[in-house]
Amino acid sequence: MSGKKIFPDINEQMDIYKRGAVEIIPEDELVQKLEYSIKNNKPLNIKLGCDPTRPDLHLGHSVVLRKLAQFQRCGHQAILIIGDFTSLIGDPSGRNSTRPPLSPGEIDMNAKTYFEQASKILDKEKTKIVKNSEWLGRMNFGDVIKLSSKYTVARMLERDDFTKRFNGGIPISMHEILYPLAQAMDSVSIKSDVELGGTDQKFNLLVGRDIQREHGQLPQVILTMPLLVGTDGKEKMSKSYDNYIGINDDPNEMYGRTLSIPDDIIYNYYELATDVSNEELIEIKKSLDNSGINPRDIKRQLARKIVEMYHSAADALRAEEEFDNIFKDKGIPQDIPEYKPDSGTSEIGLLDLIVAVNFAASNGEARRLVQQGGVSIDGKKVDDIKYIVTFEHEKILKVGKRKFIKLSAN
Repeated sequence: MSGKKIFPDINEQMDIYKRGAVEIIPEDELVQKLEYSIKNNKPLNIKLGCDPTRPDLHLGHSVVLRKLAQFQRCGHQAILIIGDFTSLIGDPSGRNSTRPPLSPGEIDMNAKTYFEQASKILDKEKTKIVKNSEWLGRMNFGDVIKLSSKYTVARMLERDDFTKRFNGGIPISMHEILYPLAQAMDSVSIKSDVELGGTDQKFNLLVGRDIQREHGQLPQVILTMPLLVGTDGKEKMSKSYDNYIGINDDPNEMYGRTLSIPDDIIYNYYELATDVSNEELIEIKKSLDNSGINPRDIKRQLARKIVEMYHSAADALRAEEEFDNIFKDKGIPQDIPEYKPDSGTSEIGLLDLIVAVNFAASNGEARRLVQQGGVSIDGKKVDDIKYIVTFEHEKILKVGKRKFIKLSAN
C-alpha cells in the first residue's frame, strides 16, 4: 500500500460500527484493533462469510452487507468468504433439522449471483473474494481430527439449536458439529480481525475466536446484527415466508412491498436497511413519535429511498406514481405485459391461465390464489377454480395486489 492512508478517528468509526449492532464482543478489543490500525496505517481484515444456499438476496441479507460496506468505506479490507465447501455441509444455525447439502453446480451458480447482488452494496473493486474450499478442501482426515481435538462436545452442545434438538430427541449429525469448526478455520486462514454476522451466528463466531487462539492468532472481534423482520412484521425476512423485499426486485415490486410493512418497524428499516445519517434517524424517530404526522408519509419516503438505493431516483418516483395509480386512483399500470393465446384457442381454464402467464408456479398455487380471493378479471373477483376464461375480447387479469396482464382477443 503506497502513501499514507487516512482512517476516520476512533470515535467516529465506533459510532458508525455500533449503529444497529446488537453486540460487539469485546468492544474494548475493537477499540484496540482500531488504534493499532491507525497507528500502523494498516487496514483491518473484516470478514463476512456466506453460504450461497439461495440465489437471491433480500433486504435481510443487506443488513450485514451494509455493515461490511461501512468498514470498507472507513478504509478497512472487506473480505467476503464464499462458503463453497461449507455449503456442502449445511449450516445448522437456527434450524431444528439437518439442512440438505447443495451440489457443487448449484453452489457455483448461487455464488456468482450472490456476488453480483452484493456488489450493489459493496465496492466491487475493493472487496476481496475467496472460497473456503481453498483451505478446507486441502485438509486431510488427520487435520480434521486435530482440529476437532481443540473443542469439546459439551461446549458444542451449549449452542441453543443443538441443545433444543438434543433434548427433543431430534437427530444431530456429526457433520453439523464440524460446521462451526470449519467456519472457524476460515477466520484462521484469512487472519480475520473482525467477523460480522447475524445474531443467529453468534455461536459460530465465538468458536472462531477460540480456534484462532489455538493457532496463535489474536482472536477476532465479533459484531452481530439483528435479523430484519419481514413485511409481515412477525417472522424474520425470508423467501420461505414470502415476507421479503428482494434486492433484485423491480422498482414497482420493491416500492409496493416496502409500503406493506407495519408502522412499528418503519424505524428499524431506516436504521438497518438504509444509509441515512444518524442525524436523519433522530428526525425520523421524532416524526414517528409525532401523532400529528401520518406514518404512511414516512413509509412512502422509506419506499422511495430503498428503490433509489437499488435502482435510481427516477425509478423511485415512477414506482410511486404507478403505485398511486393502481391503489389510490384504482387504475391499472400503464405498461403491462400482454398474453396472446395460441391461434385457434378460444378458452382456457383459469388455473391453467395463471400458470401460463407465470403468476403461479403450479396449479396448486394458482388454486390457493383463487380461493384466497386474489384473482380478478376486468375488476371482478373470480373465486371459482373451475372458471373458464374466453378470448372473445380483450381483458385484464389481475393476480394478487400488483400482477397485471392484458389478455388479447383471439
